[in-house]
Amino acid sequence: MRRRLLTVLLAGALLPAGLAGCGIPDRTEVQVDGRGPAVESGSLNGSGGQPPTRSATEDPKEFIREYLAAAAGEREQAYDRVKKFIAKEAQGRLRKKQSSEVELTVVRLLESPETTLLTNQGTWQVTVRAQQVGVLRADGTLEEPAGRDVEYKFKLRRADPGTQGLLITDLPNVLLLTDEALRQYYGTYTVYFWNSDQSQLVPDWRYLPSAVPAERRVTEVVRWLTGGPSEWLASGVTKVPDGTGLINNVTGSDDRWEVNLTMPAAYDDRLAKLATQLAWSLQELTGQLDLKIQNQQRRTVDLGQEREAHPLYPNLRTPERFCVYGGAIHPLAIGNEPVGAVPVAAADNRNVVSAALSRAGDEVLAALVTRSDQKQRLQVGSGRGEVTVDNRSSRLFRSIGRPVWLRSADVQHPSGLVVADGTLYRFDGAAGMSPVDDLSGPVTAVAASLDGHRIALIMSGELYVAPVSADGGVVTVGKPRRLATRLTKLTAVDWYAENYLVFAGNDGRQPAIYQTTVDGAVQFPLNSDTGAPVSHLAAFPGGSSGALPSYSFMYQATRAYRNNPFTEIERAQVRDVAAGAKPSDPSAPFFLY
Repeated sequence: MRRRLLTVLLAGALLPAGLAGCGIPDRTEVQVDGRGPAVESGSLNGSGGQPPTRSATEDPKEFIREYLAAAAGEREQAYDRVKKFIAKEAQGRLRKKQSSEVELTVVRLLESPETTLLTNQGTWQVTVRAQQVGVLRADGTLEEPAGRDVEYKFKLRRADPGTQGLLITDLPNVLLLTDEALRQYYGTYTVYFWNSDQSQLVPDWRYLPSAVPAERRVTEVVRWLTGGPSEWLASGVTKVPDGTGLINNVTGSDDRWEVNLTMPAAYDDRLAKLATQLAWSLQELTGQLDLKIQNQQRRTVDLGQEREAHPLYPNLRTPERFCVYGGAIHPLAIGNEPVGAVPVAAADNRNVVSAALSRAGDEVLAALVTRSDQKQRLQVGSGRGEVTVDNRSSRLFRSIGRPVWLRSADVQHPSGLVVADGTLYRFDGAAGMSPVDDLSGPVTAVAASLDGHRIALIMSGELYVAPVSADGGVVTVGKPRRLATRLTKLTAVDWYAENYLVFAGNDGRQPAIYQTTVDGAVQFPLNSDTGAPVSHLAAFPGGSSGALPSYSFMYQATRAYRNNPFTEIERAQVRDVAAGAKPSDPSAPFFLY
């Protein structure tokens, strides 16, 4: 019998063509057109090799960079790898923990390390200025960083007589890892947890060292599922029953896999839900999976058929582009992409500032921000065919941001979120609005993921993600988690892919658009100079669909633009403009999918 190992597929390049393997400089003029380097579930980012060992280099900067990658790899050897860089008299500075408790502080270097020669006998001080990105835990989650921008100091001396290189004599009492090393030496995976009513799977992003043998990767993914979701996501999803755990490692041969668990109250319906979780969390696997409970065969799952029967996003359709032109919603015609008709009644399609259209089953949901007497209000409606909107219960505000609908299987209770005068509000299908409490600062933008149970927020100019429950029409937002970003003074955000965000702000010199993972770990510029601050941003977070490329987005920076490639949206691309209408500029572009 041929033993089958888990094949890890590369779902997307980590870096754009021409940049792979060379890293991203702190400042760059590169503009990434088309698909960004988003990497999705089951991909292997790095080279698959082991992290660096202490070399014979006598360059203090190079030595510290090697040290800041040494903790990568399998947890059991993390301290042993790091200790090789540290002089014996200083090794006690690092208090060793059990491998299950090892946490790595992931940092993003803000500038090249600064070196100071202390003595002529070959001792140096190296100062590293960095941004704390997060804490990488043994379960593969990258949790919120403990601090913000920090300064780490190291003292070095020449190696002991008879050996070459350098050694650290004074260091911070924390295991450090750069975001560059995280990209290079770890693979990324997505595991899925059910929402509270178990109607929708919600993604959870994890990391696994590339050095972990292929046959163990499946086992690790199953352990993540039984161990529960990431800390920030926990309030928005459902754990597997307490007491569920692996009895032994996952085994597999000839496209047949075996998972043996302990699981209290292992009813058939629970096993059916778990089977769907496993099928999507192990997207790299094909063939059949035998699900056993305490060594007893309970369910055999054809992994491909399970994914086909239970798609992640069953309502996802080919996207259509729209914009606001002359105070009304109009379709956009770009290339060979499909052009849709405006689903809002003409009598209601007036004085529009921005809008959101979504689908819930066979119905279209419409949320329009309209202007009247220097004030703005939210109008919503739903229906099949032509939608009428209602504003009878809507309040007036000075300013309202782009509204978003929460995509959910609960089509009977459509709901969404919108920012008005610095406060985040829930709204329902009847335009009822209520504020979301317990947020730490003024909110300027909100965006919703494709699953409808995660949101991104800009609060006080910083980027956050938070879980959302939208069951029975009651929307609850969990505690936001801050993401460390290269940009400051953020203005706009949207979901760019299942686990990626596109966001806009200032890079210290000029306004720019960046991409980031849902945990803030991997970031780089998509457009390093937008010419003006971005006031509006809308993306298509699904996969490739028809003529529309994956990872497409549109934005407004005084004028309206799109990527793939970066070009201005022209008046000639706006459809259904009445003859003799006053010329206008396209604004607030968005997608319907």
